[in-house]
Amino acid sequence: MSSLFLGIDSGTQSTKAIVLDLESGQIVAHAHRKYDLIEGLPAGHLEQHPSEWITAVEGCISECVEHLGDRRKDIAGIGVSGQQHGLVVLDKEDQIVRPAKLWCDTSTAPQCEQIAHEFGGQPGCIALAGNAILPGYTIPKLLWLKQNEPQNFAKVTSILLPHDYINFWLSGVKRMEYGDASGTGILDVRQRTWNREICDFVDERVLSMLPPLGSSQEVHGTIRPELAKKWGLNDNVIVSAGGGDNMMGAIGTGNVKPGIITASFGTSGTLYGVADAPVVDGQAEVAAFCDSNDLWLPLVCTMNVTVVTEQVREMFGWTIPQLEAAAAEALPGAEGILFLPYLNGERTPNLPNGTGVIHGLRPGNMTPRNLARAAMEGATLGLAYGLQRFRELGMNPAEIRLTGGGSQSKAWRQLAADIFNAEVVTLATAEGAALGSAIQAAFALLKRDGKATNIEELTSRLVTLDESTRCRPDPARVALYAEKLEQFSQLTQRLREVEYL
Repeated sequence: MSSLFLGIDSGTQSTKAIVLDLESGQIVAHAHRKYDLIEGLPAGHLEQHPSEWITAVEGCISECVEHLGDRRKDIAGIGVSGQQHGLVVLDKEDQIVRPAKLWCDTSTAPQCEQIAHEFGGQPGCIALAGNAILPGYTIPKLLWLKQNEPQNFAKVTSILLPHDYINFWLSGVKRMEYGDASGTGILDVRQRTWNREICDFVDERVLSMLPPLGSSQEVHGTIRPELAKKWGLNDNVIVSAGGGDNMMGAIGTGNVKPGIITASFGTSGTLYGVADAPVVDGQAEVAAFCDSNDLWLPLVCTMNVTVVTEQVREMFGWTIPQLEAAAAEALPGAEGILFLPYLNGERTPNLPNGTGVIHGLRPGNMTPRNLARAAMEGATLGLAYGLQRFRELGMNPAEIRLTGGGSQSKAWRQLAADIFNAEVVTLATAEGAALGSAIQAAFALLKRDGKATNIEELTSRLVTLDESTRCRPDPARVALYAEKLEQFSQLTQRLREVEYL
């Protein structure tokens, strides 16, 4: 079998691509393209043109194969990771009807309330499909479209998620796999089937708009002949099922069996770990998702991580090293300052209209370094809020693997170990989702061809930890941050009460 596999990670701000040599485990080519959100939209509306993703994917693949030269013929498969929950709507000619509403779009809070009210509140939605209906999810976006742009809704014949749309462009095949589909809000994650009641409430046409649903381990299709010719690839290159960025990030960080948690410190933040049975949270703090290996991936998402530290950095005109130095110089606990980091609203806890709060300011502690420290601590406490719920549900990680830009900070890694009360470590490569996509493509092809393997065998060989980054919790700081988390939770509850006055 040819030994090269191309992994694509299409995110909110950029697309990245890597080429993995399956035999050596080395990344032999990589590329990167940036793009922006649509400007000038009302508050809470965050959208992108899917054409931006395709242009970026095309550019990344072209750059990678150019770097490979004659070795491009060794590419055997492509895997795609995509930002979750985005609504891509196509008409009968398979043309885009309107820009995609993204995971971070909070304009659909009224539609979430309508769906929940129909089924007896969020507990009723959890009973039906395993998850509450939250503004980030896909199905309230479709109801928003029906209610706010009926002329566009009338044109819709197909619904895809961002990574599904890229797969469709690559292969001509429409299909959804269980992992990314769990974030639509209409997949019964226990049975891995669409929930008819919620679908029909939104519109009787919804089920007909959805593509076929199937295993995350299967091959999605083969590359379109015209693309194979354009890039000089063999025409039998497979496209794997792919998945959401968190599902691919799990594979790319070796998080494929219970006992490990991955924490992503990007613009937003996520915590997730693999479970061998559905983990349904009656309090709706933990999302009960499927993973992209036909298991389950309970997940917590926060919308404010590096977005918080970047705001503080820009406020003081610092470079990133200066921000890190300031946070490292400050005392743990930032001399009593606590930053509720809800600048973009929040998903966990569910505060779509929440705002940031800097609490505990006094004349003696209002210093730049304390604000830098409080920003890092607040963003991490937001994730610890979710980790606390993981532990209550029986998920007790032996190790937390960090990814994302924030994980490159030594000060932030130690702070995370202390707040999480767990050892933390980063990966040898920062491209977790792209690597996961490439590994999944290799696994799907091996499985299709009947060559015995499992995903754990591949990840144990191909995913490498950077042991030089490992941090262990300090007991004194663990105790301090346990108190800070309690204060954080109490203040958050008060903010929730103010939001709904």
